[in-house]
Amino acid sequence: MIRIRVPLVPAVSAALLAAVAVCAVARELVAPHALDQDIYLGVVGGGVEGHLFGTDQLGRDILQLSLAGARSALAGPLVVAAGSMLIGFFLGTVAGYRGGVADMLAGRYADLLLALPAVLLAIVVAGVVGRGYWITVAVLIVLFSPSDVRVVRSAVIEQAPRPYIESARLLGIRPFRIMFRHIAPNIFPIVVANLLLNVAFALVALSSLSYLGLGVPPGAPDWGRQLADGRELLGDNPLAAVVPGVLIIVTATAVNLLGDWLSELLDRRVVAR
Repeated sequence: MIRIRVPLVPAVSAALLAAVAVCAVARELVAPHALDQDIYLGVVGGGVEGHLFGTDQLGRDILQLSLAGARSALAGPLVVAAGSMLIGFFLGTVAGYRGGVADMLAGRYADLLLALPAVLLAIVVAGVVGRGYWITVAVLIVLFSPSDVRVVRSAVIEQAPRPYIESARLLGIRPFRIMFRHIAPNIFPIVVANLLLNVAFALVALSSLSYLGLGVPPGAPDWGRQLADGRELLGDNPLAAVVPGVLIIVTATAVNLLGDWLSELLDRRVVAR
């Protein structure tokens, strides 16, 4: 049995992300009263009995609302990162291995989308099509894919001239099998690192769009929406904005730290094979 010693920082990051995942999956159990309103109570500061971080303008408990917001904070970024990596992995692998017209078309696709301001384009599309959370997620999948295309393409180009690929070609193995059976496992550490990096970027991007009034509907439990609503409460209950802001920062940082450690670990295992 191979034992993997996990350093303190990745271990803490994994524990934090596990807690966020539990809140996202079991929201009804963790925060059953997140949407309960008490307009007669109104806004109260932190430390009030039954409301550790106080309440918002609708009398909703900030702690429960923040715990419930973990679902949109985790689900959307994961879908964005996975979807953009699927596009980037396929286009980048084909472009890096085949070259020629395939490389030119993938390169122009990446250049075109990278030239567009991502947040501004997401705002325009959401305004034209509709202010839906999953519409925003779909737009971000497309806008995040160019960086994945370039990263995967560079990794494949670095692997293509190696002896094991030349041997596979001499044996008459089909290009599709070489790309996705032989090259893919050797670029897996880079894929994992970029995937988790995109999760952190997507979390910040979706929170920013929710802050601007796009994505989730008004009143929905979401960290970006809580930040927007908390602006008006800085004098009465600053925790209404501080708590979701800290959660966004901590979660994005934990994803980055865990991603760096996982990519280094996988890279060492690939080299050792």
